[in-house]
Amino acid sequence: MNPLILRTIVRHHHPARITTLTPRTRFQSIRRNATAASQTAQAGPLAGVKILDLTRVLAGPFCTQILADYGADVIKVENPNGGDDTRLWRDSGEDQIWKPNDAGSTTSLYFNTINRNKRSIALDLKSETGKRVALELAKRADVVVENFIPGKLDKLGLGYDALKAVNPRVILASISGYGASGPYAQRAGYDVIGAAEGGLLHITGEPDGRPTKPGVGLMDMCTGLYLHGAIVSALLSRERTGVGQKLDTSLFETTVSILANVGMAWMNLGREAQRWGTAHPTIVPYEAFKTRDSYFVLGAVNDRQFAKLCALLGREGLSGDERFVSNNARVRNRGVLKEIIEGVMVGRTTSEWEAVFQGSGMPYGPINTLEKVFAHPQALARGMVETVESQAAVSGEVKVLGIPVKFSGTKPSIREGPPSLGQHTEEVLRELGLSTEAISEPRKDQGR
Repeated sequence: MNPLILRTIVRHHHPARITTLTPRTRFQSIRRNATAASQTAQAGPLAGVKILDLTRVLAGPFCTQILADYGADVIKVENPNGGDDTRLWRDSGEDQIWKPNDAGSTTSLYFNTINRNKRSIALDLKSETGKRVALELAKRADVVVENFIPGKLDKLGLGYDALKAVNPRVILASISGYGASGPYAQRAGYDVIGAAEGGLLHITGEPDGRPTKPGVGLMDMCTGLYLHGAIVSALLSRERTGVGQKLDTSLFETTVSILANVGMAWMNLGREAQRWGTAHPTIVPYEAFKTRDSYFVLGAVNDRQFAKLCALLGREGLSGDERFVSNNARVRNRGVLKEIIEGVMVGRTTSEWEAVFQGSGMPYGPINTLEKVFAHPQALARGMVETVESQAAVSGEVKVLGIPVKFSGTKPSIREGPPSLGQHTEEVLRELGLSTEAISEPRKDQGR
């Protein structure tokens, strides 16, 4: 970019402070320009909060996307050589929806799932220029989120001590496989590993089958959910104390924490868990039953509901049967009861059973295909299907999953789709007050 143009930009946004940006002054802070100010003016409960996102793959990006949906300005730092790994994680047949050019070749539905509402800057954190720019970004950030193996950020000169030195108010939020301390701290961790080591796979699957992974990266996303709440809590704490802090969580700890009552039973009773399929270890009936054409989930969590269920099934006498007269009795005789209920359920289709249960007040529902999920009247009514523009898509747009929490006032929003790799590099660097040389230097590092 022509230096005169850049100088004109600075003058236009800051008439009281005209600065010629030279190599000697290029890392000197200046006031935020109108682009940054416009970011903070966005609607949402976190409008004005600045997040420096050093994460990749799923847990971290999912966390920062939630913050972005809530209005935070999220700057996603990506390696110039390829960017976030998930840009290339395409499903079978997905190539046909993306344009066959540079923009289309560095995106995927997976990446689009967890990176909307963000700005991307291509930066080599191993280079001296990249480190300096990252520190400049950290000076202005409220939160830095990272998911390197513990200790890696320190080796890069970007650990908590370094960040705190330039910005005492900064909050560093770290995600790893096992946490920053303990004998497993240096081990790499991924979703299925955390689910295995943390015990979730031990209790997931059919009783007589192999362990089963949930159909999505549940531990990654649960970790992101935990961390996003912790970040907001740390921001509130900073309002009282005036200083930031370091947050540290892991896939392993998340998995252990969601073992819930199953984990509590082991700790207090020494009772080893087992796999129950869709059934519940302490509530019967509460699972999926086969119908004539698919499956139907129903439950009865107390004796009153069980009596109503028996009436709906046309088997009123079951509620008085001594084998099923209480939940404890039903738990002891679950196999017999399941056989009786399923013997009734297979006589009708799932849609016929929906009509029977409609308006009953009972907990029930079909196991929907994705086609039915995204055509579901409740999903549509609650805005769980949205569309964003995409220059990389052949159609010019991509459908995305909606925001699950609704706010009556400061409403979250899906403002734009995921960025292309390095799309906002010049824009972000200008906001830091860097010269044209500083803008070009990180790009030179791309050839390293």
